[in-house]
Amino acid sequence: MTATRSRLLAAALAIAALLLTACSGASGGELAADAPLPAAVPPETTLVIADQAEYQQASLRASGELGRLPFRAEFANFVGGPQILEAFRAGAADVAYVGDTPPIQALVAGEDVPIIASRQVDVGNTVLAVAPGVPARRLADLRGKKIAYAEGTAQQVIVLRALERAGLTTRDVQLVRLQLGDFNDAVRTGQVDVAPLNEPRLTRFLTEAAPRGGGVIDPVETAGTSTGLNYLYARRGALEDPGKAAALRAYVESWIRANQWVNQNPDPWIQQYYVENQGVTAQDGRRIVDSLGTATFPRLDDALVRRQQDSIDVISRAGELPRPARAADGFDRRFDEVVARVVPQVGASFDPEVTPR
Repeated sequence: MTATRSRLLAAALAIAALLLTACSGASGGELAADAPLPAAVPPETTLVIADQAEYQQASLRASGELGRLPFRAEFANFVGGPQILEAFRAGAADVAYVGDTPPIQALVAGEDVPIIASRQVDVGNTVLAVAPGVPARRLADLRGKKIAYAEGTAQQVIVLRALERAGLTTRDVQLVRLQLGDFNDAVRTGQVDVAPLNEPRLTRFLTEAAPRGGGVIDPVETAGTSTGLNYLYARRGALEDPGKAAALRAYVESWIRANQWVNQNPDPWIQQYYVENQGVTAQDGRRIVDSLGTATFPRLDDALVRRQQDSIDVISRAGELPRPARAADGFDRRFDEVVARVVPQVGASFDPEVTPR
């Protein structure tokens, strides 16, 4: 069985196993989309949390927030936004943590999965790696190159922004559709000429490929092609259940607290998550943490909506959007009250760190 088929089978099994769990905890009566969020979480309420690389579960546990959740948390691990969207469609997940592009994918697919919280990291954490022997170090050099491409991911928008900045279109390059997990090997072995990589994949690539002529597109030229935004988004069915809506309100608070703990405790976080959970070296863990910088938590306001609309427009101009989408339709701004209250309480910041390091 191929790795791709194994991942798809694992996702299918996760969805099937969670169908019954996802339906539990309903408290009866539908909560309107403009009704105030309930504060009281009924007993026996369950949230199914779609995770990636066990990040949420690990940060909640390390920070102590997991034991303080006022609801039962069920975690399901997925390998990307497209599989999480299928779980939402099946009613098998209530909330997920993703990059900035999966919520756009949900909007375009006609799925009501609004954003309920945001996290900002360094916009320079992903660069365009260039395969050994490929003479490309500037954005203009991308013309005619084979570029690793994964629709529905933040890396998709990074590639499209880079092409726009170079005055190129998707017709001027060869987009090679791959799974994100295959990017590193593809550019290292020359299956593609260019691939967007973040840490620790970037350091691993450069360690092996730089002596053979591998490198990166000038980071000054690619600065800002990533937004550095991540989101929590939740399916409308969960938000319409008063019990789950109250649990989601509580979860946003715990999620912010856990991420701020990560900000304030990088050394134990590196050891507990990157070394013990993810199996990477302490050095690689440090590179990842340093590349992300200090996470901030933008308000769910007009400025954030405009930033998300800009990403939508980049995909649309490239002809990669099957139908129009409005970023404003993809937010549940009732949760801004939670963000506004909790962020200063924990000593975090709202302000996005959008200036490249």
